[in-house]
Amino acid sequence: MRLLLALWGLLLVAPTSLHARSALRFIAVGDWGGKPLSPFYTDREVAVAEEMAATVSATGAEFILSLGDNFYYTGVSDLYDKRFQETFETVFRAPSLRNIPWYVIAGNHDHLGNVSAQIAYSKISTRWRFPKSYYKLRFKVPSSNATVAILMIDTVTICGNSDDFQDEQPLAPKDFGVARSQLSWLRKQMAKSKDDYLLVAGHYPVWSVGRHGPTTCLVKLLQPLLQQHKATAYLCGHDHNLQYLEDKAGVGYVLSGAGNFMDNSTKNQHLVPAGYLRFFYGQTASLGGFAYIKIDGKEMSITYLDNKRRSLYKTSLPRRRLR
Repeated sequence: MRLLLALWGLLLVAPTSLHARSALRFIAVGDWGGKPLSPFYTDREVAVAEEMAATVSATGAEFILSLGDNFYYTGVSDLYDKRFQETFETVFRAPSLRNIPWYVIAGNHDHLGNVSAQIAYSKISTRWRFPKSYYKLRFKVPSSNATVAILMIDTVTICGNSDDFQDEQPLAPKDFGVARSQLSWLRKQMAKSKDDYLLVAGHYPVWSVGRHGPTTCLVKLLQPLLQQHKATAYLCGHDHNLQYLEDKAGVGYVLSGAGNFMDNSTKNQHLVPAGYLRFFYGQTASLGGFAYIKIDGKEMSITYLDNKRRSLYKTSLPRRRLR
């Protein structure tokens, strides 16, 4: 009996070691940041957290990509803000999630508060990984010679903040020098990458048919880089739904912003080139969802799951072919 209990405990707290031996697996989820009034979380956020935990227990995950808007509506005030506990730690508390790192970037609502405090929280939490406003991750795909690079960028620093209730487009960066420095870093990282899978993750979408629509700044500045350097995919949130788009160059656009709210608007579909949109899910009655990504030696598969672990859509992108 004691042996059975020990094995069950292993299944709960260490799914990665059991499931991820032949692939790199992770969850991408954005816009999960609760609410600013007690109890500081929403029913949808709790449902998404429970489904993330069940998915990790069943199929494993190496890490979580947090795609911004971590705390609604104005981020956190300081390092000791209770939102870290009430919106993050106590919601994503299932045993299967406790030892999985969260790699974090900031969204527009986070920038209305203290992003430096979110970065500093990395020194307090064992799973919150936010070393700086933009940074690089690199992983080896198990049981293969393939590698994965993920460039975590701060799209608010590049493009400026946006007002969700007025002009939904970011108008200009707060500091043009800081924006140029980040773009210079991004260009260099993408140009030198020989990785078999090259991902970029930010908060604002490049392409979206949703309420916020395409981010003009990123269509101009980021999409050409993604195509030029044969990026595998761009991951983002911001619009509160699930979308998959793919451009003519084969770059995938994974929008996963259903962690806390759901919005079924497709009012900007006319601004997205014909044929790009492959999948959209924004049912307001739904309790949210996220993207589950599996990368092996041959391809990157993307599965969109709802809160009942139903597969809503699945697609794949090939390993990069570099000269």
